[in-house]
Amino acid sequence: MNVNQKLEMTCASNTKLKELNVKRYFLLLMGILILAGCGGGDSDVETEIAVPVSVQEIKKKPIEEFLIATGTVFSMKESLLKSEISGYYHLQENPKTRKFFALGDQITEGQKIIHLNDQEFENNIKLESQNLNLDISKREFEKQQSLYEKGGVTLRELKNAEVAYVNAQYAYDNALIQLAKMKISAPFTGVIVDLPYYTQGTRVPSNSSMVKIMNYSKLYMEINLPAKELNNVKVNQPVRVMNYSLPDDTLAGNITQVSPAIDADTRTFKASLSINNPDMLLRPGMFVKSEIVVAREDSALVIPKDVILAKQRGKTVFIVQRGAAQERVISTGLENPDEVQVTSGIRENERLVTRGFETLRNRSKVKIIR
Repeated sequence: MNVNQKLEMTCASNTKLKELNVKRYFLLLMGILILAGCGGGDSDVETEIAVPVSVQEIKKKPIEEFLIATGTVFSMKESLLKSEISGYYHLQENPKTRKFFALGDQITEGQKIIHLNDQEFENNIKLESQNLNLDISKREFEKQQSLYEKGGVTLRELKNAEVAYVNAQYAYDNALIQLAKMKISAPFTGVIVDLPYYTQGTRVPSNSSMVKIMNYSKLYMEINLPAKELNNVKVNQPVRVMNYSLPDDTLAGNITQVSPAIDADTRTFKASLSINNPDMLLRPGMFVKSEIVVAREDSALVIPKDVILAKQRGKTVFIVQRGAAQERVISTGLENPDEVQVTSGIRENERLVTRGFETLRNRSKVKIIR
């Protein structure tokens, strides 16, 4: 056998070996595909990784539906007192502090804050002479009454005495009114919120701003609400009021007025509310948030709003049963920014997935974590 024959035999053997290896590889690949087609479903179940989730038991509890509105609060009682006459300025002492009245001082109704002294004005009032004239007129009228009953005077003489007495009473009362203009007194119990400075003893002209008083134990606020809520907002509905500077305090109030008209430009309507502020925690001018309660259920299945998924079939949530997630389509009722009432689709005491639900599918294996 020559060299060429040996080379031909070697090449033939290599070719047969390659064909055999290809056949073996093809048979092996077909076997893998057959096994995958027959047993792949069971393999997926056995090797599926459990998704970690957090759950909570579904319980009944109260829920409220409310509208949120913001605005600025103002005091119910407010008065800017001005001088009705000119006079020499004398700021009075606060008996509680033994110092001159100052911003923030509490005052009571009728308490004198400022006195305007003007001797000429006071003399012109003639209070003493008006009082004496009143006393004389009263005695004369009583004398004429007695004489009239005995037939000693005519009815005209009696009536003239009565007119003189009435006029003397008016003159005396008017003198008291004029004299009261020399005092700047609190018209109601409240707090001094503005007190312009004047040097003691200097003359101030009439119509000068003297002091501003507020009583903000009750506040009011005007708000604008969407037109679609017009039928849901009623007078006397309860309101909760909060301010960012008072995170732990919620004040109570109620709707006092509701406008029946809708603004054509903003598509809103106006409403007013009253706020109880007994400890004066809120201050006039503060920007606050209000929650107007429009509906309430005392016992309902309530779940967090952020666990609800919107799908083509409707609103869905996941429930855990026997280590697997169950997808449920639910119907809802009342809702607020944080919670939703569920009217159908889930039952009390079922375990609701609250964390980890984003990647779940129906019947996904789950592992409950705390």
